[in-house]
Amino acid sequence: MSDALLAIDGIETCYGASQVLYGVSLAIAPGEMVTLMGRNGMGKTTTVRSIMGLTPARAGSIRFDGQEIRTLPSYRVGQLGIGLVPEGRQVFPNLTTRENLVATAANRSAAPQPWTLEKVCELFPRLAERLGSMANLLSGGEQQMLAVGRALMTNPRLLILDEATEGLAPLIRAEIWSCLTRLKQAGQSILVIDKNVEALTRIADRHYLIERGRVVWTGNSQELAAAPDVQHRYLGI
Repeated sequence: MSDALLAIDGIETCYGASQVLYGVSLAIAPGEMVTLMGRNGMGKTTTVRSIMGLTPARAGSIRFDGQEIRTLPSYRVGQLGIGLVPEGRQVFPNLTTRENLVATAANRSAAPQPWTLEKVCELFPRLAERLGSMANLLSGGEQQMLAVGRALMTNPRLLILDEATEGLAPLIRAEIWSCLTRLKQAGQSILVIDKNVEALTRIADRHYLIERGRVVWTGNSQELAAAPDVQHRYLGI
């Protein structure tokens, strides 16, 4: 994809002597929502960690807006405009909701309408009610909204969400999907790591399925929805 915002080509990533990714490739165009799906332990989070420089890939290419970033430290990757909502939320427990949101706020890409505290609270009204509460006192769903809001406050050009709805109540999951729909409609580029095929085929553009560290299928939402055999084989549905 020549106009890709993020282009990953043939990356290989290891933990010590144990190789996890074997030539993973994927691409995301500006304004596109793409998913990476697969069963547990197949390499989804390792792919995210490779993108972010947390577990650097030993081979292959990771290009963001045309710049090679595979060997950059994670803080530089974030500064270039990739915002991560990590698995497990990882909010700062001893800071308030407000402090979590403003702690890493930045507009390095000079977005004309940057994310602000007020805009995040409009997106997640629950957070507006809990601005003074310590993050460790929030519910799991509220912490997940906080993690999304904190990433948005960095004004990312690409937003990555790693298992953003895992373990949440159905109403909270629906609220997260609604949020992602609004972000996509506003032109936000998004990479989603999740397992909810039904929800993701409604809102995402394209999908990559990963099995044992290799991308084994890629296609659009219509193609994935029409392929229950593929869903069963690689997602256990």
